[in-house]
Amino acid sequence: MATAVQKELIQRGEELKRAGIVIRTFDLWKTYIMGDQEINAVSGIDVEIKRGEYVAIMGPSGSGKSTLMNLIGCLDTPTKGQYYINGNLVSDMSDDDLARIRNKEIGFVFQTFNLLPRATSLHNVELPLIYSGMSADVRQEKARIAMQQVDLERRMHHKPNELSGGQRQRVAIARALVNNPTILLADEPTGALDTATGVEIMGLFERLHQKGNTIVLVTHEHDIAMHAHRIIHVRDGKIERDEKVK
Repeated sequence: MATAVQKELIQRGEELKRAGIVIRTFDLWKTYIMGDQEINAVSGIDVEIKRGEYVAIMGPSGSGKSTLMNLIGCLDTPTKGQYYINGNLVSDMSDDDLARIRNKEIGFVFQTFNLLPRATSLHNVELPLIYSGMSADVRQEKARIAMQQVDLERRMHHKPNELSGGQRQRVAIARALVNNPTILLADEPTGALDTATGVEIMGLFERLHQKGNTIVLVTHEHDIAMHAHRIIHVRDGKIERDEKVK
């Protein structure tokens, strides 16, 4: 039977979901022990992101933005504090439950694409669906739809080494979209691309946002962050400022 505290936490999650808040942290900390020192990579962060927002998390190297991204993406667990995704309290979840949340709620886009070199674009996009129990036909149809969303359906049967850098990142974005996630989480998505291709990819993110996707972009580049509609500046593990830019 749930305790009074557990009931209160569940109720808070339900209220957040009804309010359309997909990311909410309360006093979030991540502390590392380095010898006899405690390093607070993230220090008491409170942040709220609503469904449909396009947010950049920006900060210099060592600011804590990558740690915060790992916490938001459920790739790491906080030392203390609470974190809700789409009404689910994930800060207290087991590794298995976190893996399920990652697969269901979060679409990841990485700087280095992380594509399987011997697999076709279509199969790379299909990968997040393999553990869902769907039939191969349904998986492939969903993957095709995701490829269409990034204007790459003509390259479905090409392997990564047959694609340009921008096309590889489009495949990675399609893979992130295929599960219809609550959040699209992009870590330095233009870092491995030339300037012109980076602008093209940022244009694609804007179109995806206009279609209703919630996007959280992590970057150290000001011109990339300015594509978002809100920028959360992180420094020394804390939110330095949170500003609307569009």
